[in-house]
Amino acid sequence: MIPGGCVTVPTLSPKIPALVASAPCAKALYTLTRTPDIKVNYVSPLLSPEVRDELGSGPTTFTLAYIDVTPGTGELVKPSKYVTVKYTGYLTDGTKFDSSEDHPNKEPLTFQYGMHKVIQGWDTGFEGMHIGGKRRIFIPYQLAYGETGRPPVIPAKSELVFDVEVVSQSDTDTSVAKRMPPPRPAPPANKPATPPPASTTTPPAGTTPPPASTTTPPPASTTAPKQ
Repeated sequence: MIPGGCVTVPTLSPKIPALVASAPCAKALYTLTRTPDIKVNYVSPLLSPEVRDELGSGPTTFTLAYIDVTPGTGELVKPSKYVTVKYTGYLTDGTKFDSSEDHPNKEPLTFQYGMHKVIQGWDTGFEGMHIGGKRRIFIPYQLAYGETGRPPVIPAKSELVFDVEVVSQSDTDTSVAKRMPPPRPAPPANKPATPPPASTTTPPAGTTPPPASTTTPPPASTTAPKQ
């Protein structure tokens, strides 16, 4: 691979929207080599091929690649800032597993960039982008959900493809999630949660107490691509 030159990316399913013909080739944002911290000195013939492969694995090299579809004209994305993005995530087989377009009111996602709140491919994949920019990011499984994936949505060793657009950035988190009340703390280990005491207030004579609420709280969001 020539530094700064075009790189090879996985063949994508036609289910993933094609980029405009004028889009440039994919380039490497960075390439890493992971070297095992152990060395195999002896392997018994009793070991299965699967175990042999796992023990004898050598260095692995992987690349975070990108295609800048639309250069942004706003401020450069900076670490520690709260970046708001629109996005759609795909598996290479064309499966769309998440999208801000599917959120209530098409709410974009806000996260603190570079602060390890999301997968590593997101934590570093917006380098060089400006507000208003659009990019396709190819994230190897080592920088996504790893060897095990995130079943049942993300299979093991899944490379992810994200189409992202940087909407804005701020010094503070102004997202909807930030304005939601904090969750109730979990009870200590091995100690069941204590339910609140029953109300002892007696309604005034001649009045009818209001009916219990039947509103079902919304489910917790599962759309953020967290580690």
